Amino acid sequence: MTPHTTSTVHLLAAHPPHREHWFGLPALRTSVKAARDTVRERLCAWRVPGDLCCDAVLLVSELTTNAVIHTSSTRFLCGIALTGDERLRIEVHDDDRTARRPTGRRPGPRDEGGRGLLLVHQLATAWGADRSTRTEGTVVWADLRADA
Repeated sequence: MTPHTTSTVHLLAAHPPHREHWFGLPALRTSVKAARDTVRERLCAWRVPGDLCCDAVLLVSELTTNAVIHTSSTRFLCGIALTGDERLRIEVHDDDRTARRPTGRRPGPRDEGGRGLLLVHQLATAWGADRSTRTEGTVVWADLRADA
C-alpha cells in the first residue's frame, strides 16, 4: 500500500483553504479522543454534512493513533482545511526527526490492529506522507471530497 504522491504544500498552495483549523496535542493515547472530538466539533460548526464529518473523524483517529503509537513524538499537530477545490484536507504532523513514513502491512485475521492505513486508503480520495514544513518530523495527510 503506497501513499499517493501529491504534495501537501503544493495542494494547499494551489487551492487556498476557505476554512482552516489547527491544534496541537501531546502524543498520548488519550489525545486521540481529544483530536476526534475537536475535529467533530469544528466540522459541525462549519456545517459539514454528516457522512463527510464521520469519515473525517475516522481518518483523524487513524492518523493520530499512528502518530502516537508509531513515532517517538512528544506532540503532534493536527490540521483540517476546506480547500478552494472542494476538498477536506486532514493533516497530522509529528515531531519525530527520524522521518519515518507510514507503511501498510497485512494483518492476520487474529490481529487486533494494523488496519489503520487500509482504512485511510479506502476512505480518502488521496493520501500520503511528506516531510513536515511545520514540525521537525513527518506529515501524513488525507483528502476527502467535500462536494460529494
